[in-house]
Amino acid sequence: MFEDVRKDYVRHGRSFTEPAFVSLAVYRYGKWSISVKSKPLRWLATKPYALMRIFILNVTKVWIPPETKIGSDFHIIHAEGSLSIHPDAIIGDRVGVMHNVTIGTNMRGGAPVIGDDVFIGVNSTVLGQIRIGNRVRIGANTSVTTNVPDDCVAVGSPAKIYPSLPLFAQKKSTPRDQK
Repeated sequence: MFEDVRKDYVRHGRSFTEPAFVSLAVYRYGKWSISVKSKPLRWLATKPYALMRIFILNVTKVWIPPETKIGSDFHIIHAEGSLSIHPDAIIGDRVGVMHNVTIGTNMRGGAPVIGDDVFIGVNSTVLGQIRIGNRVRIGANTSVTTNVPDDCVAVGSPAKIYPSLPLFAQKKSTPRDQK
C-alpha cells in the first residue's frame, strides 16, 4: 500500500493537497482496511476510513469505493470536477481519467472492465457490463455502452468506434524523396 501511495504522490504533482492524490490515498487506505483479516481490527481500521470518505467525497467529488480493482499507475487528471467509479469496476494498468467521468452500471447489473493504457476524456461515461480493450482512447463527452476492442478510439454519444491511427505513419516515398 505505501509504495502505491508514494507513486500516486509523485504521479499527481508531489502535493499532499492535490485532490487526485488525496482521493487515491483514501481509496488505498479503504482497500487496506477492508482486507484486514481480524474482524475486530478490520472494524477498527474501517472507522477512520468512513470519516475520511465522507470528507473527501464532499470536498473532492471523487468517489472510488475500496472494492474497486484498480491497476498500477492510475492517473486522475484534473480532479477539480467529479469522478464516480462503481465498486464492481475493474480498471487496468496505466489508465488516465479526466474530470466529470462516470464508470458504472447501465440500469442492469455488471460494471465495466477497462484494459491497460486507456485514456478516458472529460465528461465521459462508461456504462454497463462491457469490456474496454487495451490502448483505447475515449474522447470527451462520449457515452460508451458497448465493448470497445483493443487499439481503438471511441467518440460521440452514443460512442462510435474507430480504429486508432498508428503513432508514426510510414511516409510513402515520392520521386522527389528518392533524389
